[in-house]
Amino acid sequence: MNDHIQPDGSAGSAEHEHGALGDAEYAEFMELAAEEGFDVEDVEGALGEAGHGPLPVLAVVGRPNVGKSTLVNRIIGRREAVVEDKPGVTRDRVTYEAEWAGRRFKLVDTGGWEQDVLGIDASVAAQAEYAIDAADAVVFVVDAKVGATDTDEAVVRLLRKAGKPVVLCANKVDGLSGEADASYLWALGLGEPHPVSALHGRGTGDMLDAVLEALPEAPPQTFGIAVGGPRRIALIGRPNVGKSSLLNKVANEDRVVVNEVAGTTRDPVDELIELGGITWKFVDTAGIRKRVHLQQGADYYASLRTAAAVEKAEVAVILIDASETISIQDQRIVTMAVEAGRAIVLAFNKWDTLDEERRYYLEREIDTELAQVAWAPRVNVSARTGRHMEKLVPAIEAALDGWETRVPTGRLNAFLGELVAAHPHPVRGGKQPRILFGTQAGTKPPRFVLFASGFIEHGYRRFIERRLREEFSFEGTPIHISVRVREKRGAKKK
Repeated sequence: MNDHIQPDGSAGSAEHEHGALGDAEYAEFMELAAEEGFDVEDVEGALGEAGHGPLPVLAVVGRPNVGKSTLVNRIIGRREAVVEDKPGVTRDRVTYEAEWAGRRFKLVDTGGWEQDVLGIDASVAAQAEYAIDAADAVVFVVDAKVGATDTDEAVVRLLRKAGKPVVLCANKVDGLSGEADASYLWALGLGEPHPVSALHGRGTGDMLDAVLEALPEAPPQTFGIAVGGPRRIALIGRPNVGKSSLLNKVANEDRVVVNEVAGTTRDPVDELIELGGITWKFVDTAGIRKRVHLQQGADYYASLRTAAAVEKAEVAVILIDASETISIQDQRIVTMAVEAGRAIVLAFNKWDTLDEERRYYLEREIDTELAQVAWAPRVNVSARTGRHMEKLVPAIEAALDGWETRVPTGRLNAFLGELVAAHPHPVRGGKQPRILFGTQAGTKPPRFVLFASGFIEHGYRRFIERRLREEFSFEGTPIHISVRVREKRGAKKK
């Protein structure tokens, strides 16, 4: 793997301060930005956004219909989380990026447990445990008008057990009389209740100030249990595609239960396995059946845990049943891994059952249905017979190598200069925007910031991504490209 030695000779010592840029490279880059007329603060902001590494995660938890999604909309400043005056509207785990007082963090909106399927205690535990485990801090929302219920007490017990920092939000406080109701929530033992009206915005600023005190500046990286420790590989896919069988085969023993009945695996299962002379941590996950908000009961919680396993992994090995047509659900699982920013390997299982006709049509399906991940290494395997298992490790290593690749700023700009000269942006409205310069602000996955003289169309951005892959490989990894446009001189705020 790449060691990512910075130009100043240090192994990433300046990563937190300048993203992936070392001190010397950063100084040279900022000088270039000033020459092109970019505002220094704007450039630093762009580098910070693209090169931040892991953002701290804040989970919003609470029983149904206490206003969690309304609070999320208030924090992010736009109406994205679905709000309706009945419990259980939020069924997906939804993550947004938010900012307060100059600090950025991830905000996780949770909700929608199936009380009638698993029972109140089990359902509260399933939802809250997931959210708490994935978070660096928690906002616990309670309806101040109703007061603390038995369900709230159950969540409090989970919060105490987890030991995560908690900010208690007493929602639906619209006036002074409501503040008196909120004061009763001291009895929960979670500290000061912050009286808030998520609907009207009252008190949210004070609550967010408390959130910033609770959130760490930057959470510890969870990849590997120690420096040089096992890399984490998540096995994901639809039910019954052979994830557990594959794990047993690479382990050369029956580590996990395998059954023809789809959905045997409920919880992610971690296994240390030596493969190709290297120890890996494989995570067998529950199959994702359909859209999370259409699931019920145990399937719903299994999908949440699978999503959490992907977030903690470095590589997602996506198993696809080669004997069946590639489905919308397969594509959705691929999208989930891409959006999580994981390195990706496509493993087509049950390859030994295919005849020539099916192989022909499968190739056509891959070209059309999985075009978004044409860059991902592909292995054709049989979890039943062990065929081509030896190809899995090289594919995983290639994906990790691409995921961690860093292109020095000087080399990147030489490439961009040649590219723009040979293939300029199309003229639109009598103007022809140009890519002026750029840098790679981060890795895992590679994140680029390009600075331009005008708006760059999405088609041209895709063209740049394709050429980046051709020039620098980036096999098996998504690439994030953001573009900052130079403001007209004199248009900046005075």
